[in-house]
Amino acid sequence: MEANHETALLPTNILFFILASLAGVLFTQQPGLADPSKYPQFAQQSPPANVSLISVDDLVNDIQAGKKPLIIDVRTEEEYREVHILGALSAPLTEFNAYLQSIPKDRLVILY
Repeated sequence: MEANHETALLPTNILFFILASLAGVLFTQQPGLADPSKYPQFAQQSPPANVSLISVDDLVNDIQAGKKPLIIDVRTEEEYREVHILGALSAPLTEFNAYLQSIPKDRLVILY
């Protein structure tokens, strides 16, 4: 009879472990927020006429349709190291002109 009691507790123990692990992840990670004060020279600028803005939904649709965009994180190196989109390249705005020649013109490029 005692073995059945231990077996009944196993799912509760597993559930507790999962909930404790999830709580640890949720409450210890801080969101990576871009800080516009780190690059005031770019605040309030409009994109050039040949640059179009797309929504996240449009980007997801393009990726699902087979497009392989080049994703470039233009935040500071510190912000990039903190958190970034998997596969994104880092090209901080303050150094972006140095990267312009290497950006392909025949491929969808996403800057964030």
